[in-house]
Amino acid sequence: MSPPVIPAENAQPPATPPCEGAAPHGGLPVMAAPYVPAPPVGPQALMQPLGPGAPFVWLACGWRDLLAHPGIGLFYGSCFWLMAVALGAVFRNRPEYTLTLASGCLLLGPFLALGLYDVSRRREQGLKPELGASLTCWNRHVGSMGMLVLVLAGLELVWGRASLVVFAVFFNTGMPSTTGVLQAVINPANWEFVAVYLAVGGLFAVLVFATAVVSIPMILDRDADAISAAITSLQVVCSSPGVLLLWGTMIAALIAVALLPWGLGLVLVGPLLGHASWHAYRGTVGWQPAGADKKGAEEAGEKINVAGSA
Repeated sequence: MSPPVIPAENAQPPATPPCEGAAPHGGLPVMAAPYVPAPPVGPQALMQPLGPGAPFVWLACGWRDLLAHPGIGLFYGSCFWLMAVALGAVFRNRPEYTLTLASGCLLLGPFLALGLYDVSRRREQGLKPELGASLTCWNRHVGSMGMLVLVLAGLELVWGRASLVVFAVFFNTGMPSTTGVLQAVINPANWEFVAVYLAVGGLFAVLVFATAVVSIPMILDRDADAISAAITSLQVVCSSPGVLLLWGTMIAALIAVALLPWGLGLVLVGPLLGHASWHAYRGTVGWQPAGADKKGAEEAGEKINVAGSA
């Protein structure tokens, strides 16, 4: 056994290297190197380039999905029609409750649309769509869906309040009845009211559309949280505003035409737009795998668009 080592009286302890971030001489801490955040982990959303004919391709793909499974489409279309009938009945008889029922439809509508997205997604994956599976596809995404629906409902409530303010500014005798509202809208003498009302309504409509255009199918496809999905949806609109404006105009026009014969057109137009909205998401958002380069992801997205339009 070796004898123990006895330190000398004047020996100094070994110097220890200064810790990163230590404050020399009582001053502010100094970092050894600037902080660089780690790169994001997981697939990254990439906005795909769109041509002016993209919305028509989405509609064509949605039409094929509808023809492939007309029974499922008829079920969801009937649900949309019943919602429209209920809204119309309340508006005619108790207009003060219209906003409340519209909020309920706004809560139910995204879950119905999610079922149509599931049908299109299963067809894309080569799986057989089923009505039962489409009705319960939301149960794994209920948290994200609930948060997104609350955001949309909040926007709708603010929209309603803004409309009331517009009415209060132009009608100082109180809120007009249902007949009074229709007369005010179609009366050329009230063009200022109509212009302001349409401007306010259009602003909120664009905001709701931009928030939801691809966020709901993204939640189904990627199990994303509501905030990430809404931000991606806004990025899609900002990256191709002209094409998405055309797509929104087509949606509004088709719904307006579908409402004319007692809303019966929604039985067809509702599921058609639901399927087409899934293809709009697939055509506008590509996914870059972790570690893959951007060019490869864009080429993969172009292949998806070509396959969807075939």
